[in-house]
Amino acid sequence: MDYPVETFTPEERARLEPHFTNLDRPVFALVNLPETVKGALFSRYSRYRGTLRRLFLDEFADSLPELPATFEGSEGRRAAELYERMFLEYGDDSVAQLGGAHVAVEWCSNVVTKVLQRPRLASYLEQSTRYIAYDQPMDSSGAWRYWRDDSLGPEYAAAMDRLFELYSETFARVHAWVEGSFPPPGAGGEAAHKRAVRAKALDLTRGMLPAAALSHMGVFASGQAYESLILHLLAHPLPEAQAYGTMILEELEKVMPSFLQRVRRPERGGVWIEQLRARRERADEAAERLGLRRDPLEAEPASVTLVDVDGDETRLLRALLEESASVSEAEVADAVDRLGADERMRLIASLVGERENRRHRPGRGFEALRYRFEIVSDYGAFRDLQRHRMLTAQWQELTPLLGADVPEEVGLAGCGAAYNEALEVSAGAWRALRDSGRELEAQYAVCLAFRLRYVLDMNAREAMQLIELRSGAEGHPGYRAVAQEMHRLIGQVHPAVAAAMRHVDTTTEPRLERLLAEMRTQAKREALARGA
Repeated sequence: MDYPVETFTPEERARLEPHFTNLDRPVFALVNLPETVKGALFSRYSRYRGTLRRLFLDEFADSLPELPATFEGSEGRRAAELYERMFLEYGDDSVAQLGGAHVAVEWCSNVVTKVLQRPRLASYLEQSTRYIAYDQPMDSSGAWRYWRDDSLGPEYAAAMDRLFELYSETFARVHAWVEGSFPPPGAGGEAAHKRAVRAKALDLTRGMLPAAALSHMGVFASGQAYESLILHLLAHPLPEAQAYGTMILEELEKVMPSFLQRVRRPERGGVWIEQLRARRERADEAAERLGLRRDPLEAEPASVTLVDVDGDETRLLRALLEESASVSEAEVADAVDRLGADERMRLIASLVGERENRRHRPGRGFEALRYRFEIVSDYGAFRDLQRHRMLTAQWQELTPLLGADVPEEVGLAGCGAAYNEALEVSAGAWRALRDSGRELEAQYAVCLAFRLRYVLDMNAREAMQLIELRSGAEGHPGYRAVAQEMHRLIGQVHPAVAAAMRHVDTTTEPRLERLLAEMRTQAKREALARGA
C-alpha cells in the first residue's frame, strides 16, 4: 500500500502529538480536542486541499490551549472492566452506542469512500470533487492523486496519468470559458462570482476524474457503528478496503479498545467476517447461475424509474393522525375512509403545515409510505445521492458499459475532444484490468462521468428531504435532474405527497448554480466582520 507521508518540523510534531494518534499514517483518531473543534475541523476539511493535520496547523492550532505533550491512550481501568462485563459477557450491544470517536481516513480511493459510507449510524465528511481541483500533482514527486498498486501494472498507471493530464488541461480551459460566459453580477459580487465560476468549472470537469482519485474523509461514529464498519471492510474482497479496515481498527484500539475487543476474537469477529464473505460469494454465485451477471447489450440513457410503491395516501393520513388520536388504529381508519378524496387532500395539506423552508419537515406519519427507485446516472451524481443516511442504497459494479455524456458546456468551451479522449482511455484501462482477472480493481479506472445502475429505497419523509435538498439551484446538474424526476414520479402516484414538497427547485436554465448561495455566504461573512 503506497500513500504520501507528510513531514513535520519538530515544533509542528510537538503541537500535533497531543491531538492525533499518529503522525505518519493515513488513518488516525482525534483526541484531546473540544467537540466543537473536532466538528469545525471536519466541516472545513471538505473544501481544504491538504490533509487534516496540516489543516489543524494552518487554521486551528494557535487558538487552542497548551496540553500535555503526548496522548496516553488510557480509557480507565474501571470503565474497561465495566465494558468487559456488559459488552463481552452479557452481549449488551447498546452499551457500545454510548461512546464515539472522530477518525480521519486519508488518501483512499473514491471506490472505497462508498464502502466506508455504507453504515447508516455514523456521520461522514468527504473531501469533494465539487470544491477541490485535482489539477496539480499531490506532492513534489509529480505524482497525480490516484490510487496506486504496482500489481495493477504500468499500463494502469499510464492511463491514470493521462486522465489527470487531460483533466488538468481541460479544467483550466473550461474555467476560462465559464468566467467569460458568466460575467460578474455587479459591484460587491466579485468574490462570490469568483467562487461560483470555480465551482461551475469543477462541476463540468469532475466527470473526467477516475474512481481511483484519492479523497480524505472524516468519520464520527459510536463504538457499535465502528465495529460493524471494520468487520465489513475486513470482509470486503477489495484489498484497499481490507487495508483501511485494519488501520481504522488499530487507531481506535488506542482510544476505545473495549468497544472493539470482539473484532479480533476468532470466535466473534473472525466468524462474523467469514459469514459476510460467504454471503457475498453465495449472492455472486446465484446471480451467475441465473444469468444476471452479463454485460449490457448497449449503453443506457440516464433514467429514473419508480419500480415499487408501498402504501397510499389513505394510509398516510391514518399515520399522520395516529399520535393525536386516543382510539385504536381501526377507528382511525374508519374515520379516514369516511372522508372524500378532496377532503383527504386538504387534511393532509393542513397537517403538513406551512413549511417556510425545507428544514420544516412533516411528522413521522410520512414514514408510512415507501418508494423504490431504480436509477441510471453518472457515478458522480450517485456519490452525492448515496450519502443520505435514512435510505437503502444498493449499487452495481462501476463499469463503462452503460455509457456517459459529455456536458454541453464542455463542448462549447472547445474541450469536447479532450473529454471524449478521457472516456476512451478510462474504458480501455478498465477492459485491460477486467480481462486480466482484476474485475473489482478495474473500477478504479472508470471515470465519474460513466453511468451506474443503482436502487434508492426510502420512505416519503426521507424522499422529501433528499428531493428538496438535491434539487436546489446550487446543486450539481446530474443529481438535480434525478431529484426533479423523482418528484415528478411521486406526483403521479401520490399528488398530496408531491404537493407537500414545497421547496423543490424545478428550474433547468443554464447558470452559475452556486452563485446565489455564494453571494449569501459572502453577505453573512461581511455582516459578521462588521459586527466584530
